[in-house]
Amino acid sequence: MDVPIKKLDPRAVIPQFGSPAAAGADLYAVADAPVEIPAGETVLIHTGLSLAIPGGFAGLIFARSSLGAKRHLAPANKVGVIDSDYRGEVMVALHNHGKTPQTVEPGERIAQLLIMPVMQAAFIESNTLNDTIRGEGGFGSTGRT
Repeated sequence: MDVPIKKLDPRAVIPQFGSPAAAGADLYAVADAPVEIPAGETVLIHTGLSLAIPGGFAGLIFARSSLGAKRHLAPANKVGVIDSDYRGEVMVALHNHGKTPQTVEPGERIAQLLIMPVMQAAFIESNTLNDTIRGEGGFGSTGRT
């Protein structure tokens, strides 16, 4: 699948897959200087890119495992969603879940992008729903301990 990308900043890096079987392509920070993210805070990091995601697909922005595990940095909204009709700059709201400030360097890999198929459901109001084994069991109701 081709996804047209526009560089909004000449320093922007086209997303790259880390290996031939990688599901996500790395997104890179674009900044004039290192960006500090204080403990417990969120900072919007620019990528300098805009995308033209084909209809029927969405771009999903996930954390890079190494940033989360080693530096406690992850997207503030857990998973960012880029709709196929969005043409603005892709940015990543990185949150520092740790106890010490973290610095993001210009050109550093900050998240990963997956292009995934999506469909819009038709929500139909109904007075009844079909029965299931789980029924109305809430959080943790399927894990009997």
